[in-house]
Amino acid sequence: QVQLVESGGGLVQAGGSLRLSCAASVSIFSFYVMGWYRQAPGKQRELVATLTSGGSTTYANPVKGRFTISRDSAENTVNLQMNSLKPEDTAVYYCTAVRLDGGSADDYWGQGTQVTVSS
Repeated sequence: QVQLVESGGGLVQAGGSLRLSCAASVSIFSFYVMGWYRQAPGKQRELVATLTSGGSTTYANPVKGRFTISRDSAENTVNLQMNSLKPEDTAVYYCTAVRLDGGSADDYWGQGTQVTVSS
């Protein structure tokens, strides 16, 4: 059974930094892609960043240049370094992973971690 567990959220002032981690119960290299989404109150869940098993990354425009997604093979985690945080980054952040199985794709989600940026 695949489990994703996020950690590292919290309260930070605008301009500060946080580092989120997503620990997987199976090898992170078993996933085709892993990533982070976020959902602010009253808004739809939106993509933040992705990292493929091949190492390619993508970022949503609002976080480009401020956030960095990476993986730690030794810890078996995918991390999101968030710098220059803004109040509009306040949201619940979710780790997600997609595994390809033949002709189908299975997606997995963590329970989310709250990030609050005060002005």
